[in-house]
Amino acid sequence: MSLSRRLLAGGLALATAGTAFAVAATSSSAAAPAQPRTREPIVIAHRGASAYRPEETLHAYELAVEMGADYIEPDVVTTKDHVLVARHDNWLNDTTDVASHPEFAGLKKTKTVDGVQRTDWFTEDFTIAQLRTLRTKERLPDIRPGSSAFDGLDPIPTLEEVLAFAHSHHVGVYPETKHPTYFRSIGLPLEDELLKDLAKYGFKGRNDKVFIQSFETANLRELRKKTSIRLIQLIDTQGNKPYDFVANNDPRTYDDLVKPDGLKWIASYADGIGPSTTRIIPVDATNHAGAPTTLVRDAHRVGLKVHPWTVRPENNFLPVEYQQGNPSSPNFKRAEGDASRLLADLYKLGVDGIFSDDSALAVSTRHRVFGR
Repeated sequence: MSLSRRLLAGGLALATAGTAFAVAATSSSAAAPAQPRTREPIVIAHRGASAYRPEETLHAYELAVEMGADYIEPDVVTTKDHVLVARHDNWLNDTTDVASHPEFAGLKKTKTVDGVQRTDWFTEDFTIAQLRTLRTKERLPDIRPGSSAFDGLDPIPTLEEVLAFAHSHHVGVYPETKHPTYFRSIGLPLEDELLKDLAKYGFKGRNDKVFIQSFETANLRELRKKTSIRLIQLIDTQGNKPYDFVANNDPRTYDDLVKPDGLKWIASYADGIGPSTTRIIPVDATNHAGAPTTLVRDAHRVGLKVHPWTVRPENNFLPVEYQQGNPSSPNFKRAEGDASRLLADLYKLGVDGIFSDDSALAVSTRHRVFGR
């Protein structure tokens, strides 16, 4: 679908944008009204325009900027020679053509990353020169076959390439440190190299258009000692815990971190939280949406911004109330649901930004909700 049609679709979808929100919000008195805001929430392009192009490629970031994103998000891992690159994870088979390169067959290994054993090819076993010979591909081809049409066109971008693009296009950057405890354990820590690369392109402090995010806490706490760049503590879904807590035998989980005391602790080193959308609009075991939680209000009370992740347009990623089409259709999961309505509901709950795979839809919905 063209960008102009996406923008129009976002506006039309908002004609009924209040329906699910009204049902959920009136079913419980727990949800607090949104705080008065002084600026519109930001739109963060989750790994670029991931609904339309293979994620974490320069083409994906370029399209996201054309769609109006305020920030582009690269996930950050490293090569053997300590060059930071943009990849969803440090394993390569699901996002590149590495398996078709016989010259790298010997680099396939079995490793344990964040407690999970995996057999694959890993960025830290490649030099940047070797890695650049690979070409990217769509990670979810069954859900996004249209994006697969762009397989094989892009090399893996270095973080510097992403930052140079952001700088030249006057857009913010929102890098995530991936598997920081693991990379530190193998002598390839991410944080100092990340700060060095950011500074080279003018992303140096809290007044610059930059956030650094992590699912772990220890590296953010160390970063707070080194930089004034705004830091975001990512919050995973229920029952999980930061891997640095696992490594250090800390009994707390993400569930503890979203409690009032946990939020106060986060506020001692971070500027905001990036929770799963289900932490704000929860879903039950059958994927039906429930009444909104108080997380946005609770975080705001201790001075934390709230940037939930990730609103994706396909039914596969949406609660039942936001899905559209015939569930018995073989194409139901890949069909576009009413993500505009979910975006609107999150905006109305007072979030300060949203990660989205479809920046055009997030931007058009924001315009309709706030009328400016």
